[in-house]
Amino acid sequence: MKGFTGSAIVAMFLAVMPAAAAGDAGAPILIDDFTGGLSTRWEKKIFEGETVYSPVVEEGRAAVKAESRASASALIRRVSFDPKEYPRLTWSWKISRTIGKGDERTKAGDDYAARVYVVFPSALFWKTRAINYIWANRLPRGDFLPNAYTGNAVMVAVESGDGDAGKWIGEERNLLEDFRRAFGDDPPEAGAVAIMTDTDNTGEHAVAWYGSIRLLPPLSSERR
Repeated sequence: MKGFTGSAIVAMFLAVMPAAAAGDAGAPILIDDFTGGLSTRWEKKIFEGETVYSPVVEEGRAAVKAESRASASALIRRVSFDPKEYPRLTWSWKISRTIGKGDERTKAGDDYAARVYVVFPSALFWKTRAINYIWANRLPRGDFLPNAYTGNAVMVAVESGDGDAGKWIGEERNLLEDFRRAFGDDPPEAGAVAIMTDTDNTGEHAVAWYGSIRLLPPLSSERR
C-alpha cells in the first residue's frame, strides 16, 4: 500500500471501537460463510482507491468476490479471541491469477491477489502486529517474510504462483505456531480477521474469491 504501513493503519482503525467478543469458549467461531450475502459485521477500510467486494455464488459455493484495479481496500471483521483457545484458522479461496509485477520483498511489489490476515492490537498502535496469509506472487510456499513496509506485519506464503489459479483451495493454519515463528513469542489476544485484494502499487487488475472463514479450538492432541 502506497506510503502506508499496514499494521499502523489497521491499528488506528481498530482503535475506533472495541472488537466483539468471540462467544462461548470451545465452540467453533464462524467469521462468515457468506450464505446470507455480505454481513454488515464486515467493515470496509479504503486505503487507495477501492477494491470491490461482492457476494456471489461461485461454482456452487457462497463467497465474496474481490476485484481490484489499482486499488487497495479491505474488509475487516472485529472479533476478540485468545489464539491459545482458538489456534486454528480455516478458510477457502480462489484467484484468477497472481500479480505479474508483484514482489513480496519490495514496496513497489507489495500487492496480492488474495490475503487473509489476523490483527493482534496493542494499546500502543506501533506495537500492533499482524499475520498476513497470502497467495504469494514469488515468495516460495511456506516462507515467512516481514512486510516490505513494517516488521510488525509478517507475510506467510500459504500458496504461491499460478499453478492452482482458478481452483478453490481449502486452507488451515495454526495461529499460535505461526505467531511464535513470526515474532518469537506468544501472541496477545487477537482483535480482527480481515480479507484484502490489492493492486495499488503495481496498478494491475486482480480477481479473487473468498469462501467460509472459521476459527477452531485445538485438536485433542494439541491441547495443553
